[in-house]
Amino acid sequence: MKIAIVSSLQDPGGSTIHRALLALLAGPHEIYPLERHELEHHRVQERLIYKDRIDRDMDADLIIFLSRHSSKNPVPVLTVHVTGNITTADFGGLERSLPPAAPEWMHAVLRELSKNAPPGYRVAYEVTHHGPSELRTPSLFVEVGSTEKEWQDEAAGMAVARSVLCADPLNCIPLVGFGGTHYAARQTHIALNTRGAFGHIAHSREVPSLDAAMIDQMVEKTGAVAAYIDRKAIPGKDLATLESIIRKNGIMILSEGDLMHFGEISWDTYQKILGLAKETVPGCTVILHGPCPDGHPVKVEMDPPLLEEAWRCNPRAVIEGLDTLPLVRLSTSKKPIWPSFITIGENSGNVLHDLISLCVNIIRRGEITFVAGDHLTISRRRFDPDRARDLGIPRGPLYGQLMNGCPVRVGDRVITPEMVQTCSERRIHIPGLEKYL
Repeated sequence: MKIAIVSSLQDPGGSTIHRALLALLAGPHEIYPLERHELEHHRVQERLIYKDRIDRDMDADLIIFLSRHSSKNPVPVLTVHVTGNITTADFGGLERSLPPAAPEWMHAVLRELSKNAPPGYRVAYEVTHHGPSELRTPSLFVEVGSTEKEWQDEAAGMAVARSVLCADPLNCIPLVGFGGTHYAARQTHIALNTRGAFGHIAHSREVPSLDAAMIDQMVEKTGAVAAYIDRKAIPGKDLATLESIIRKNGIMILSEGDLMHFGEISWDTYQKILGLAKETVPGCTVILHGPCPDGHPVKVEMDPPLLEEAWRCNPRAVIEGLDTLPLVRLSTSKKPIWPSFITIGENSGNVLHDLISLCVNIIRRGEITFVAGDHLTISRRRFDPDRARDLGIPRGPLYGQLMNGCPVRVGDRVITPEMVQTCSERRIHIPGLEKYL
């Protein structure tokens, strides 16, 4: 791969980074990941934000711009972003024009910046907001900011240079982002903790102006397979309109939870999981739990009564247990958990065993149970208001005391909780029950 590294002679921040980069490459050293590619250095006279079509004179597959970052509210920061203008062209480029992004490289550089940032510096994506916009080659800006002090900071320049040289893209999930402030806090958090890699990101204030054409351009120029929306950063009316446009454009929306649990699943495998889920429970929502390896997705069928009783006993414990297993849960608005799960084929036997064990142990911790052979019997005692009324107990605080297991006095009689309870039992057949206890 041919990579052009570009900085401006007018830019003090870019010059500091460039000097540090040359120093790291000089003399004997271990080969940096970036050196596995063919590198070419360019120093230009003009400001980089006005260098539309600079790639026409380069033979490059990727351009990395080294630059300063300025802000009205200056803080020490190291940033990465793709250029372009989602609305107006206030700082170079053309309005409503976006160049190709390199989300996997931005993701790699951002993660390295997080490792190398000097004390006191924050690390962040920036939203798409300035030129150049007229490029055909994927590119990214790496910046140090936000004042002259940081631009001249040799430690910050060295951190950025080292991050660029150590960048080594993973098997990422390319995304477009919507919502947030200039430093895209949620998108930054996701990229630092998942395989989610953002290209073009729209600031919250730009969301009301987005139309289908611009969203399509963001997706196309990013090479995105899905979108992420920072829902808390967008007003309800604008959020509903945005989601409607995205879905009409046929773009999938992933949540932060989806991305956190993606594990090693490839996008192709995820699409197969969605197809299998649609066949199993039409209209369901797919929720990833513990990370699955990549492979062929299959269904795992649970005994419905066993799952139902565990969920009834302690839904939170069920979810926490599922988060430790490599599986996918199917959910609908009326039924949050279905007895059909999806996992990768080679895991199916172990996953079924662990699911049964999880449910059995949740029930045994939360209910009165009896085990006989392959049968688990659940015994429940419930307060019966009809019995209480027949015994002359008035509605009110006495009901509460009896429900909490305390005897009460009515006249000259003592009424115990057992006297106002009904008993019920449910027997569940679990082949090989002993191995799940």
